[in-house]
Amino acid sequence: MSEDLKPYRYEPIALSNESTVVAEFVRPNEMREERYQSEAELERDFIARLQVQAYEYLRLTSEADLVANLRRQLEALNKITFSDREWQQFFGEKIAGANDGIVEKTARLQEDHIQVLKRDDGSTKNIYLLDKQSIHNNRLQVINQYEAEGARATRFDVTVLVNGLPMVHIELKRRGVDIREAFNQIDRYQRDSFWAGSGLFEYVQLFVISNGTLTKYYSNTTRDGHLAEQRSNRRARGKMSNSFAFTSWWADAKNQPITELADFTKTFFAKHALLNILTRYCVFDVDRKLLVMRPYQIVAAERILQRIATATNHRQLGTVAAGGYIWHTTGSGKTLTSFKAAQLARGLPEIDKVLFVVDRKDLDYQTMREYERFEKGAANSNTSTAVLQRQLEDANARIIITTIQKLSRFVARNKKHPVYDAHVVVIFDECHRSQFGDMHTEITWTFKRYHLFGFTGTPIFADNAGTGGNPKLRTTEQAFGDKLHTYTIVDAINDKNVLPFRIDYINTIKAAAAIRDKKVPAIDTERALLAPERIKQIVDYIREHFDQKTKRSASYRHGSKRLNGFNSLFATASIDAAKRYYTEFAQQQKDVPPAQRLKIGLIYSFAANEGSEDGLLDEEAFETDGLDQGSRDFLDAAIRDYNGLFATSFDTSDGKFENYYKDLSQRLKNRELDLVIVVNMFLTGFDATTLNTLWVDKNLRAHGLIQAYSRTNRILNSVKTYGNIVSFRDLEQATNDALALFGNKDAKGIVLLKPYADYYTEYQKKVAELVALFPLGQAITGEAAQKAFIKLFGSILRLKNILTAFDDFAGNEILSDRDFQDYQSLYLNLYAEFRSTSEAEKESINDDVVFEIELIKQVEINVDYILMLVERYIKAKGTGQDKEIRATIERAINSSPSLRNKKDLIEAFVDSVSPKAQVDAEWQAFVARKKIEELDRIIADEGLNSDETKTFVDNAFRDGGIPTTGTAITKILPPVSRFSKNNNHS
Repeated sequence: MSEDLKPYRYEPIALSNESTVVAEFVRPNEMREERYQSEAELERDFIARLQVQAYEYLRLTSEADLVANLRRQLEALNKITFSDREWQQFFGEKIAGANDGIVEKTARLQEDHIQVLKRDDGSTKNIYLLDKQSIHNNRLQVINQYEAEGARATRFDVTVLVNGLPMVHIELKRRGVDIREAFNQIDRYQRDSFWAGSGLFEYVQLFVISNGTLTKYYSNTTRDGHLAEQRSNRRARGKMSNSFAFTSWWADAKNQPITELADFTKTFFAKHALLNILTRYCVFDVDRKLLVMRPYQIVAAERILQRIATATNHRQLGTVAAGGYIWHTTGSGKTLTSFKAAQLARGLPEIDKVLFVVDRKDLDYQTMREYERFEKGAANSNTSTAVLQRQLEDANARIIITTIQKLSRFVARNKKHPVYDAHVVVIFDECHRSQFGDMHTEITWTFKRYHLFGFTGTPIFADNAGTGGNPKLRTTEQAFGDKLHTYTIVDAINDKNVLPFRIDYINTIKAAAAIRDKKVPAIDTERALLAPERIKQIVDYIREHFDQKTKRSASYRHGSKRLNGFNSLFATASIDAAKRYYTEFAQQQKDVPPAQRLKIGLIYSFAANEGSEDGLLDEEAFETDGLDQGSRDFLDAAIRDYNGLFATSFDTSDGKFENYYKDLSQRLKNRELDLVIVVNMFLTGFDATTLNTLWVDKNLRAHGLIQAYSRTNRILNSVKTYGNIVSFRDLEQATNDALALFGNKDAKGIVLLKPYADYYTEYQKKVAELVALFPLGQAITGEAAQKAFIKLFGSILRLKNILTAFDDFAGNEILSDRDFQDYQSLYLNLYAEFRSTSEAEKESINDDVVFEIELIKQVEINVDYILMLVERYIKAKGTGQDKEIRATIERAINSSPSLRNKKDLIEAFVDSVSPKAQVDAEWQAFVARKKIEELDRIIADEGLNSDETKTFVDNAFRDGGIPTTGTAITKILPPVSRFSKNNNHS
């Protein structure tokens, strides 16, 4: 007996394209080569591996060959044959326009990759430079040793062509050579030859650098930023580039770095991976910067897309199984990841809306600014629930940014609405906060066909969950579902995407035994902690150590400004404590000249709990109505102080207080404020790269502790090497527990700096080596010895940079101030020599020499110091000590990057100053006199208009720059004859 066989209906659970990032990379058990590998062999091996991966190898030697190949590739991709006339016109107008540079060519690939060809018969046809829908239609080729004729004939190592256009450039150095050499080499190509000929190499989007052992990648913008910095540094006579810090490692989905070139080639250069990165995982922002995503960001975005597909096919919409959460540590670029996930989800045909939900007004504003930066007009924000409703009903508003409060009010007012049945993706930013309450339940109860995704740097686990509220919504997993990807603080510090922390625990007052006894009521403990003498001691400590902790002796360029050091936040336990500290700072600074006072801000508003049991920092809203009258009046008075500093007009009234918050946060980011006293505000979700120190007089734990500490560890430049935490409470155990929870058992050793003794031992060893190998008074001869000295003294500068933050280092520097100055003079002298070397010679030297000029500026000798020496010199004249002091002045000038070029001026002043002079006043008069003499000489030599020139120069000094537009410059020039033979000024 046979049964009737019914046909099965197959339904896929998940559909997945090839993942861009491999789930786990296991190195194959290949026999390791033991013999020496030259650079040429490394290059041959790399190309052979690409050929195995179906790249076509081309031998191209001229630009004519490159252009002819480009024509063939575009014809194949677009199934067309260009006539010669069509090709010349298309190439000249749409590919290699005379006025197009890197920005225009990047925009063409990222935003406008379909160009219109006007055919000979008058018809038009769309020509794809890239096929972004079906990526495998694109053809990959590899060329090497291509010779470009620019300022100097240059051979490029290896370039990957996509449809004939150079889009990825690889620079290789042999094993054992610093990978930065490859980085510097690309910099020279850009300067000398990428623009040569038709400028096709300006289409390069990504750069890969490798020495065989280590391999990194970065976007054309990182390289361009590096060059811009170098140009400004040449003007500023210093080296500040930290662009190398913004290069990225490739990794697998478990965040294991893939650094060996052979392994990198198998994964990053897999055809689907490279094409996905080029077509999907680059963001060309409104500042015209190309951001290329890091592997963990790509994994997170793809896991979200995969979960949307899986849940849709499995009919899980409207359940926790349809979503999940991404645990990416604070500072790792969550906003870019969430934007890309939202952008890609928007493009799915089945998705109607993407809602991006934040839980505070300021984050709504902040996120909208970020999203607008990534793609103008991509998202819609809303100032009210009515505007939100219009957007939800508008089919064209595909990505909407809103607050959870507005969304909750919309749901309360609209019991029925068509959007509740739409297929929506809801992405919660910082999903560790208020989404766990009634609003979360309300929203998930109302929407029917949703995917709920959350991003967090510090998830709520059972270990750090509170005991209140809905027991089914206490952890991140309960509220959002599975953890889709993890990138912890340990991963971020290992990858150098954020900085480690350095923590000082300062015991200001020995507490009475009873204070430590847990039986004593907490109110008594707080009362003791707020004792006036303790508050005074802490403010004393902060003022005394402020310059040291925030590195005020170090200067660097930030945007268009030159700044000295960083700034800080002061986290206090309560509004009462914040008020007391603000008062104490004002009291201690009242007799200090205004220019020398710390600029201090204060901000707080009503929060239900100033500290909470689960370590979460309660959010302070923008409403100040909940404050008691005394606290509100105090805040108004502090805001009046702020208004006096910055000529603003804020207060605590509705609207104005929110604007005060925005203005304060912007000035903190611009380093216009030195210290801001807070209770909870700014301790979560606030980013400022200039912030390096957090002063803490507050019990922090778990999530709140990591969030607060993470305000300090954003990467900025070579001077900022760690986030400084100065705690006036014993948070050591709480810190270790938080790191174990949000990092892993080994986190403490990676996230925190090593103890003082470890750095000091290394410092002692390096200084001993310096003194033994390069004794003062003996010339450093030969290039090899000079390089060794530069490397050794550079490492001493880096160690000293860290050690200066330890109180124990004072008085234990080993080298005397004079010896240190002398070594620094030698170092600067070599720096000046290498910079003035001709371009041809520079090739052999500068690539593998990294000067730490930025770190020298931390021990910068300024004019005030020199004037103090001059005063001593005058008093000692004729006593025999004056020659010694004169030599000290000369050494001080030679060891200063900014004063070396003023040496003649300073020495002329020392010779001219009279014994009874007020040195400060005489210096000012001397400089003013010299300035007039110099300017009069220039006016006479160049035949300039005297009055106009003096006005022009005065305005330039006032504004800090020379106007490059307008007619100001023409007014100072002598009259010009438009009929003169050479169009000269007559």
